Amino acid sequence: MKIYSLLDRSTILANLSVENKDDLLHKMIDVFKGRVTDEQLEDIRNSVFEREKIMSTGVGKNLAIPHGKVASLDDSLASFSVLKQPIDFDSIDKKPVKMAFLLIGPEKKNSTHIKLLSRISRLMNSSSFRDTLSNCKTPEEILDTFKQEEIQYFGT
Repeated sequence: MKIYSLLDRSTILANLSVENKDDLLHKMIDVFKGRVTDEQLEDIRNSVFEREKIMSTGVGKNLAIPHGKVASLDDSLASFSVLKQPIDFDSIDKKPVKMAFLLIGPEKKNSTHIKLLSRISRLMNSSSFRDTLSNCKTPEEILDTFKQEEIQYFGT
C-alpha cells in the first residue's frame, strides 16, 4: 500500500497553527469527520491519546508519527501536517515537532499497520524529503511531494 494513497487534500494540513501537542492531535483527528461515524472518531481520538500516554511518538528530526488502532475500522486512515511554528512534543531528541504523520489502522490488520508505520518512518528519514515538505505551501504540493518521493524510493 502506498502512503500517498492514504492521503488527500482534506487530510493534509499545510501551514497549520497550533498551540500544543493536544491541539495538533485533535486537529489531525478531526479531518476524519464525515469519513467515519462519531463513535469511530471518538475511538480514534482515544486510541491516539492512549498511545501518547505510553510514550511520545515524537521520533526526532522535528517529526512525530502518532498512531493508533481501532477495532471498528476496516481500512487505514492517515493525515499529515506541516506546522507554521514548531511545538514541543516530548520528542526523544527533545527537539520541537514541525511535521506530523498520523496513522490509524484497523485492529484486525496489525501487520499492515506495522508495515505502514515502517514505510512512513523510512520515507520521513530523508532530510531532503523533510526539507521539501516543509517548504510546501498547499495540500496539493504536499501530496505530490509524497507521491514523487514514494515512487522514487520504493518504485511504482
